[in-house]
Amino acid sequence: MAVGSLIVRGMLPISSGNGSFGGGSKRVVNGAKPDLHDKRAATPAIGRIGAIPSLATPCQAAKPARVRAECGDLPFLIKRDGTWMYQGTPINRKELVCLFSGVLKREADGSFWLETPAERGKIEVEDAPFVAVEMDWTGDERDQVLTFRTNIDQMITAGPDHPIRVAHDLLTCEPTPYLNIRPGAGSAPVEARISRAVYYELVALAVPGMLRGRRVLGVWSCGAFFSLGDLPNSEE
Repeated sequence: MAVGSLIVRGMLPISSGNGSFGGGSKRVVNGAKPDLHDKRAATPAIGRIGAIPSLATPCQAAKPARVRAECGDLPFLIKRDGTWMYQGTPINRKELVCLFSGVLKREADGSFWLETPAERGKIEVEDAPFVAVEMDWTGDERDQVLTFRTNIDQMITAGPDHPIRVAHDLLTCEPTPYLNIRPGAGSAPVEARISRAVYYELVALAVPGMLRGRRVLGVWSCGAFFSLGDLPNSEE
């Protein structure tokens, strides 16, 4: 399937051609002005016998709902570093990546789809579709506000609506932090992986706290506390 088909089809408004509804507007024919004393000329077309039916008349038949075409698997891949690939070739135009990112959805089963009103197709994502590459902060502790910039220049402020979570590798226990970008269709949201450099900045801002009865090290943002990891039991 062509790349442009997924973006263009179904997204452009369709006009009626003449840009008008009904036939009640008066027109000048061959330069002649309508006779204002002519009752027929002054009467709107809507509602006249033989003219376009009145808009107040209920629809006799409902317009069938548009069925979104299923395109199956699309040849897109989002690599762990945030690079978008199409048929094995990187998409280097940032504007195009931003355009695709705007129609990226996540299903309840965790799969990722590019979805427009006309069609949808499944794509492959190695880790998270976005990467948080920069962080700015103001205030401290409970008054602290953390704002992240993603690789598509989207600004997201961590808080109750955009929580931070840290996953740990089962073998190495290496932490990988994520930022919630927007909800998905199920419990799994669309996320950005927080880059290692930004994660080190988070650790530098971390303070001890309690979370569900556990002593943890975490960060505050917009009044919410996010754990980065448990503190050792031996530490007071």
